[in-house]
Amino acid sequence: MALRNIREAGESVLEKKCKPVKEITPKITELISDMFETMYDAGGVGLAAPQVGILRRLFVIDCDGEHPYVFINPEILETSGEQTGEEGCLSVPGKCGIVTRPNYVKVKAFDGEMKEFVLEAEELLARAILHENDHLDGILYTSHVEGPLQDVSYEEETEEE
Repeated sequence: MALRNIREAGESVLEKKCKPVKEITPKITELISDMFETMYDAGGVGLAAPQVGILRRLFVIDCDGEHPYVFINPEILETSGEQTGEEGCLSVPGKCGIVTRPNYVKVKAFDGEMKEFVLEAEELLARAILHENDHLDGILYTSHVEGPLQDVSYEEETEEE
């Protein structure tokens, strides 16, 4: 496993549509492992292959550090509801913005062994799936932001008594 360089907004690889993964090869298995390691190291909850320079329809997600998911050739089957909240991206470091997305998503994909699965998700997991899936079509979350991008503040606020 190895850390990969995360591509940043403005790099053309992030603006291209990805090609399907045809089979699990040693390179794809290594890519999946590297993507998880890179995502965890950067403090993210999701990472798509184009974010590490690979134009394949593949992303990984782990919203809580306990439920890692691999999505290969994902297909959004259904969405509903609405949620509006702050969103950021490892490819747009130090920035965040308000984005409205569906609150529910049903997605069909293949896992790291090319076994098909269907997953229904809500709230943060739904947001992450839709965010990462956009990357596979060359779309950054910044195209969905309502209002200006904000600087991310890492300072903790303290309560006054």
